[in-house]
Amino acid sequence: MEKYDLLKDQLIHEGLIEVSDIIVPTVISEEAILRCHNGEYLQKLQEGRLSRNEERQSGFPWSLSLIKRERIIMEGTRLCGRIAAKGHVAMNIAGGTHHAHAAHAEGFCLLNDLVIAAHDLLALGLERILIVDLDVHQGNGTARMTEDDPRVFSFSMHGASNYPLRKAQSNLDVALPDGTGDGVYLHRLAQSLDEVMSHFLPEVVLYQCGVDVLDSDRLGHLSLTLDGCARRDKMVFDACRTADIGILCAMGGGYSENVSTIVRAHTNTFRMARDCWT
Repeated sequence: MEKYDLLKDQLIHEGLIEVSDIIVPTVISEEAILRCHNGEYLQKLQEGRLSRNEERQSGFPWSLSLIKRERIIMEGTRLCGRIAAKGHVAMNIAGGTHHAHAAHAEGFCLLNDLVIAAHDLLALGLERILIVDLDVHQGNGTARMTEDDPRVFSFSMHGASNYPLRKAQSNLDVALPDGTGDGVYLHRLAQSLDEVMSHFLPEVVLYQCGVDVLDSDRLGHLSLTLDGCARRDKMVFDACRTADIGILCAMGGGYSENVSTIVRAHTNTFRMARDCWT
């Protein structure tokens, strides 16, 4: 959890952002959540009426502060989506809660911020939204919540043998074997991005950029270097610049033993974004 404050401080220290660049979100409205989440589930979540099994599945002990924190994160991603829809890059230091389903929590994800942001943009009139999920774990909640909406295309590239054990079906899934390194990973990503961007023609990209793909990650089982992970991000940003569309980024997972490695990898994502947008 400490990575969030450390990342903000590091970004300011390196001059990648100014304090004035930071948007401090409030709590998201219930209306925005209910565009894609079940009303009964939201009520149970807010009132602390989850069963022991549901709480265990979420990964968190329930508290009012936990729900407030989650709703602030959701609003941060929603606001970033609005900025991205205008052709800019906007990045949530937190977020990337891609295991949350419409009616249940899962894998430390209570509400699905990228799907909430997608539905917010759909309500504004956008018609082609691409979710690029490059966290090492498949975005099963995102896949389930968008599977019946042709306006949202979900693309997930993840570890084949990693969590969740039973994968959902995204519009495009690229499952990689344990130990996949920079060369194979970046080759597969380039192929997939080219295919999706040229056929779906998105108006905006929502990017889950977890850094648990690193070879140092305790939960990832892939073998990307810090440089490979940065090149991954640059590839996504370059694709958006070439298509002249904006991008929202949510940081997602990162579980390297040394927290400085996690912060460095996330900082590289911001650096790649700055280089592509300036």
